[in-house]
Amino acid sequence: MTPKTRAWLLILLILALCGLALWGVIWYRSRSLSPAAMLKRLPTDDAVVLYIDFSRLRAGGILELLDSSRVGEDPEYRSFVRQTDFDYKQDLDAAMVAFAPKGKFMLLKGRFDWKSLKSYVQGNDGRCNNSFCKMAGSSPEKRISFFPMQSNFMAMAVSDDESGALRMNTVDARGDAEIPNAPLWLSIPPSVVKSGQSLPPGTQMFARSLERAQAVTLAMVPEGDHFAAKLNVRCANDADASALAVDLNKTTGLLREMIERERQKANPADLSGFLTSGAFRSEGARVSGYWRITRALIENLLGGS
Repeated sequence: MTPKTRAWLLILLILALCGLALWGVIWYRSRSLSPAAMLKRLPTDDAVVLYIDFSRLRAGGILELLDSSRVGEDPEYRSFVRQTDFDYKQDLDAAMVAFAPKGKFMLLKGRFDWKSLKSYVQGNDGRCNNSFCKMAGSSPEKRISFFPMQSNFMAMAVSDDESGALRMNTVDARGDAEIPNAPLWLSIPPSVVKSGQSLPPGTQMFARSLERAQAVTLAMVPEGDHFAAKLNVRCANDADASALAVDLNKTTGLLREMIERERQKANPADLSGFLTSGAFRSEGARVSGYWRITRALIENLLGGS
């Protein structure tokens, strides 16, 4: 083999390696993150985690109900849509949000006009360094930062750390967590359940029963012409789970009696009908619960009633 031939082979080898490396980067950035993979990038210690599959809810007609909700009335949101050409009802496919003690951390999947988003940040006294952008929020402790994790995935944080979004570049080394197969689910840490913070009126009595839980997940799933909320609680042992199921059933019965004592009827269109429809059972160290969700209840909740 002549020196000239060896030189050409070396050049071709280098080009092939560069092409392979480039293909690997493109493949990595284009692959879809599963909900389990998304969860491993969020700070979950003492955090309430919310997951919404907008594409599935959109297919089920649920997002149409948001047209009359207060979200669309917010002037700041209308201004954001106008300047960035982004509307979550059309452009967002999935979102996972961790409401952590140090802020809100979000992974958003959808269609983003990154150029318009950068212009929006720069037009509001923010700045972008390559693809990483940051700007001030509505208060000093709210600093907004975001960057494209993939072309269709945004990592965003609202916290007192102006570079908070970079936290989601770190992947938790623990194994995949148990995640419901549902278009909408909520994971509630024991610390929040025990404190009762930010819980809607009428639900605190249920929270007291859940104080012995180690993990609590609430999922919303479609069932024919309505939805259902399904509770999954992990306890330390079988005895705790059995006692919890008894407590939850007793609490539901007590709520029914309170409503009847006031000579009223539980209304399927508000929380009274939802909470009194609950049924619970234990199996081993697990407790499962079930509530029926009517379309009227969803409309009232989205409308702010």
